[in-house]
Amino acid sequence: MGNRQQQLSFMPRKRARGGGRKPTGERAGVSHDKRPELSSRDPVHVTLKTVPEVGKLRTKTISAAVRRALQCSMGWSRTRGKFRVCQVSVQGDHIHMLVEAADKRALSRGMQGFMISCAKQINAELRDANGKPRRGRVFADRYHSRILRTPREVRACLNYVLGNWRHHGFDKALPRFRLDPYATGLAFDGWCDLRRPELVPIGEPGFLVWFPKTWLLDKGWRRHGLLDPWAVPG
Repeated sequence: MGNRQQQLSFMPRKRARGGGRKPTGERAGVSHDKRPELSSRDPVHVTLKTVPEVGKLRTKTISAAVRRALQCSMGWSRTRGKFRVCQVSVQGDHIHMLVEAADKRALSRGMQGFMISCAKQINAELRDANGKPRRGRVFADRYHSRILRTPREVRACLNYVLGNWRHHGFDKALPRFRLDPYATGLAFDGWCDLRRPELVPIGEPGFLVWFPKTWLLDKGWRRHGLLDPWAVPG
């Protein structure tokens, strides 16, 4: 009984080294430290990783789910005009996005709304062993973000996001395609080769995204040259 009374003491405990909330998922790759302040002038590169149970993202059904989630996020009143998704790239188990936000809070709210909507849309497309819509977590952890502050950084990120399918080798199955059918390159006007694509996926509308409003994402990055659609990002 004496021991129990000692445990009820109101003296504060010291937090163990490395204590606190831990990142979830197979890899604790996303820091849970306080996010840095964000200026409305600076675009942000966001990465979302999905859990293995979701499977491959580069399918017609999953890309349609992402497209619907983007449409929902554009009409969400809490972030209307304050959060804009300008580029998207869907890869095997993750999604890259280039976004603009009025501030850190608008980025957080906008991403929260998109992730909730996207998870619902993806789960609605998937079925369990009984044929019912999947339930459960879709994203492995909270989103990873990197603020882009210079024209060179933005150009490198655009090249990486829109050319990511070549980085992962998905272009090998579509050798005649200049642009990734699961990204927003078809609506991007910054290619050094502006020829119309020889091949365009039939019956698959592109992702609905915003035109960029920041100088960096709209014009600034062009100081370092337009992008080559055949380049393989490092």
